[in-house]
Amino acid sequence: MPPVAPADRIGPVVLSLTGITKRFGAFVANRAIDLTLRRGEVLALLGENGAGKTTLMNILFGHYVADAGSVQVAGADGTLAPLPAGSPGAALAAGIGMVHQHFALAGNLTGFENIVLGTQSLWAPVSKDGPARARLSALVARSGLTVDLDVPVANLGVGERQRVEILKALYRDARILVLDEPTAVLTPQEAEGLFAVVRRLTADGLSVILISHKLAEVAAVSDRVAVLRAGAKVADLPTAECDREKLAALMVGREVVPARRSVGTPGELMLELQHVSVAGADRRSTLTDVSLAIRAGEILGLAGVSGNGQTVLAALLSGLVRPSSGRVRLDGTDVTRFSPGRFVQLGVGRVPEDRHRDGVVGAMTLGENLILEDLDSPDYRRFGFLRRRAIEKRAAAALAAHDVRGPGPDSPARLLSGGNMQKLILARVLDRKPRLLIAAQPTRGLDIGATGDVHRRLLAARAEGAAVLLISEDLDELFRLSDRIAVIQAGRVTPAERTEEVDLKTLGLKMAGQTERTPA
Repeated sequence: MPPVAPADRIGPVVLSLTGITKRFGAFVANRAIDLTLRRGEVLALLGENGAGKTTLMNILFGHYVADAGSVQVAGADGTLAPLPAGSPGAALAAGIGMVHQHFALAGNLTGFENIVLGTQSLWAPVSKDGPARARLSALVARSGLTVDLDVPVANLGVGERQRVEILKALYRDARILVLDEPTAVLTPQEAEGLFAVVRRLTADGLSVILISHKLAEVAAVSDRVAVLRAGAKVADLPTAECDREKLAALMVGREVVPARRSVGTPGELMLELQHVSVAGADRRSTLTDVSLAIRAGEILGLAGVSGNGQTVLAALLSGLVRPSSGRVRLDGTDVTRFSPGRFVQLGVGRVPEDRHRDGVVGAMTLGENLILEDLDSPDYRRFGFLRRRAIEKRAAAALAAHDVRGPGPDSPARLLSGGNMQKLILARVLDRKPRLLIAAQPTRGLDIGATGDVHRRLLAARAEGAAVLLISEDLDELFRLSDRIAVIQAGRVTPAERTEEVDLKTLGLKMAGQTERTPA
């Protein structure tokens, strides 16, 4: 990705946050934060999970009201004026737009309908699409955000949906655009295209706040970086004065050493899928003729854009879904028709994609969550009653060993941060010494410190002889941890290649369902 061009496009201040403080009870989420954004500037906002980024953006958009401080936004004439607190409508009217990581689009409506939704009167006798289409055509030409706006959003690719989201914000005259983890589900080529659009828009005067955990992207596309830690701003400096190591240290308050795999020697064949298919209602729930193999002491990385069959593959290897054809073997045993409980008994560990929905029971204590897969053990239940002391002892040891930070083993799991909730799941899974570990999006939404902890746990499982299937949309993660990499696209899996032999461009094309064409 080419570096950002010289910042001669950057103009006067268009957004000013002064002394922003927000408390939730005794907890201080934002502590006297000052922040500015200039016309045509890309400001990267970094911080660990829980550092206060989301709270700050919620105050900007009027979802929260700050306990102290003020927000000022430049009007059309460039003069800064106070932004009314607690009013999302006022934020939109002031030209502030946001593209969330999880798109807010109606799948049954076309791109055009999503964009104009809410901008036309419901009482108008006849919908006047002509002026709206003319305006959108001009926006597309100026921004380069090419997309078929007459196709239902459900039929668009992820990158196309993101373009619809950006067009929706620009159609509402956004002068300030917040991008929240914009490349989390994009191929490398789509990410390149997005940032080319960002450069074009900022050259035209748009100001951008970029929230991202991908430090290479931050360094490539931003002009300035602001770092939050524990609710306070700890750095605000030009991107040219930063490197990835410095940014990581500023975020977590210490030097961060990325975990990387060492060369290993895989052992016996642990998992084998032979021509497995799953009949589903759509692409997300379908697998077609999938064959793959993983050996003990090996991490097989599976790359793919979200919604291409990753979820159903993880469910299949957990016993939650049965194939319509093909065979599944675990250490030589046919497990094609086995139940989830039997998979657990055979040593399959599962780190689910959605930790809140599938990973923990939020109302249960940390200790109770840790023994969920051992409820039949006499160590933790006797005569139908839980053995509380044994559970507390197990919990205390596991929480200390895995550095799970929370109110205590008797507190509800829902009170944990995302990183600590993931560590709790890993503690439950890894303490059972799994023979096969299915890790689906294990670091999604985690900061660089928590991500490093998860990576070290996965590599430790590999060193202890576990076969690991790493399903991830983070290509840096896959290249750092995987011995081999395969691609899943529309329910089909490509043959795995040694990581050292994988070309990033070709990988991106496979993720998009294309093959690299050789010029005639």
